[in-house]
Amino acid sequence: MEKETKDDKYPLLSQIDSPADLRKLPVQELPKVCSELRSFLINSLSTHPGHFASSMGAVELTVALHYVFNTPYDRIVWDVGHQAYGHKILTGRRERFSTNRTLGGLSGFPSPKESEYDTFTAGHASNSISAALGMTVASSLQNETPLRNVVAVIGDASISGGLAFEGLNNAANANSNLLIILNDNDMSIDRNVGSLNSYLAHLTTSKAYNNLRYKFARFLRKNHLVTNKGKGMIMRFNNSLKSLITKEQNIFEGLNIRYFGPFDGHDLPTIINVLNEIKDFSGPRILHLRTIKGKGYEPAEKDPARWHAPGRFDAKTGKIIKDSVKKAPKYQDVFGETLVALAERNTKIVGVTAAMPSGTSMNKLEKAFPSRTFDVGISEGHAVTFAGGMAKEGMKPFVAIYSSFLQRAYSHIIHDVAIEGLPVTFCLDRAGLVGEDGATHHGVFDMAYLRSIPGMTVASPRSLDMLRHLMLTAESFDGPFAIRYPRGNGDSELSEEMHKLPVGKGELLKDGSDMVVLTIGPVASEARKVIDRAEKEFGISIAHYDMIFLKPMDKEIIDRIVAMNVPVITVEDGVVDGGMGSAVLEALSEAGSDVAVHRLGVPDRFIPQGKPAELKHLCGFDEEGIYEAIAKIANPVKG
Repeated sequence: MEKETKDDKYPLLSQIDSPADLRKLPVQELPKVCSELRSFLINSLSTHPGHFASSMGAVELTVALHYVFNTPYDRIVWDVGHQAYGHKILTGRRERFSTNRTLGGLSGFPSPKESEYDTFTAGHASNSISAALGMTVASSLQNETPLRNVVAVIGDASISGGLAFEGLNNAANANSNLLIILNDNDMSIDRNVGSLNSYLAHLTTSKAYNNLRYKFARFLRKNHLVTNKGKGMIMRFNNSLKSLITKEQNIFEGLNIRYFGPFDGHDLPTIINVLNEIKDFSGPRILHLRTIKGKGYEPAEKDPARWHAPGRFDAKTGKIIKDSVKKAPKYQDVFGETLVALAERNTKIVGVTAAMPSGTSMNKLEKAFPSRTFDVGISEGHAVTFAGGMAKEGMKPFVAIYSSFLQRAYSHIIHDVAIEGLPVTFCLDRAGLVGEDGATHHGVFDMAYLRSIPGMTVASPRSLDMLRHLMLTAESFDGPFAIRYPRGNGDSELSEEMHKLPVGKGELLKDGSDMVVLTIGPVASEARKVIDRAEKEFGISIAHYDMIFLKPMDKEIIDRIVAMNVPVITVEDGVVDGGMGSAVLEALSEAGSDVAVHRLGVPDRFIPQGKPAELKHLCGFDEEGIYEAIAKIANPVKG
């Protein structure tokens, strides 16, 4: 492929089609590359929205990594991937970057299916250390030459996750050649919480001490005065001596992981020098870099939480462009406001979230009742067990976590809540196809993975009013209760007085005799429109039920279907294998019915990024897909 002509706007960046091109530049040109990279990100993301502040803050780190290491032979494992846009641009995807987070375009996260430079799937936090450790051990076992460097890049929020600690503990004992870079910007999406964040904020290490240590270590290795067996003993002695002198205990060196830093993560020459110095050290080590989220764009630096993923904005003024069309409230906002209303009259109610107070609107409860609101950080498993402990002692926890992230706490749901039948309400935000964040974030598995748990109640509202009804119902329910609801706005404003619902009962939305459509959740609105159209076109009568509850399933509705003995179409914004359609099939089979059941939902494959409407169409359960399913049954010849 021929090089493009030089772009006057990006004279250096336009000539970089791979890290090999970057490595041809003299080091003094790299700050210009960083400046152009930031300008490119600002101009591109202002019109093609994505994760902004994290990638802006990681520009120098990204350039330094690809300049020092021989990627893709050397591996860079990104944690979460919010900060990896600069990485994508430097690794041959600059010209396609405008397709980021679109159907058929680039993924918003690192994906090995997309590029050999994306070494491991990233989307959920805290997995980089474990994955990178596995890579470096595999390289060692296969005696790869030259030595393959493996670098895990993890943020200060992600490193607080349990999996990251498990990886750190194992790295210390695996005699691995792993380099961990801690990108410390004192932020996740919301402000970091917890003692580890406070520890990192105050952690200091003497530059003079590190220089002396480097020289002493090189002297010992050069003169063969230390063996691998003796290295650990010397390191432990060294760490103890340092702790005695500085009166500080370094948590990483306490794990026998060499610690370097903290360094200014925007001081490019220093980062490059340090990486060159430590890249060939043996044994696990961690480089601590302090960065500023949103670096280089003043509005993002001042308000990094808002600029995590701001949507479209004016690149010159920094003004975020809001949709002028008036819409119904968002599900998450109705959840937050309803939780406050419930908590005002029930002092037993507490709220728990995992690093997403604003994303779930749990911050509304936090503002009203700060002592009864708990953000536990990126620790979904702990969030569930913590809530179980509170429920055991008489509290009523509402746990708000994105559907795809709750997957990480599956064992905790079973072991620490469901076995004892504790009254914890799980509020699964972003359920269903979430859109541009893609496969790692679609909340499509929750109905399948929750309905198999004994004693678990699983429900989904078709409207904002129904969400309020379900929350009130869950408040007095004696057992685990899951409510799943989508990202974004409802179809209509709130219009009903909040009231309890009978658990396990669905609702007949429209009667009919020739066919039955069963829906759960907001897809009811698409089905309702299609049913009206299909009845007119095909001259048939179609019954429509909103199941509301996946578990327990309404037995009366199943009995009516058996008695009617007509075809059934199930529609759900979740996986069809194991989801509502499967539950209906099982219930009909147990009732001795052999009526035809046509299941619509997410098929047995991972769904890419795109707009929710595009993805529903791709999966075949948008209005057109429902219409086609009805048409095939109503008119087999035409179908």
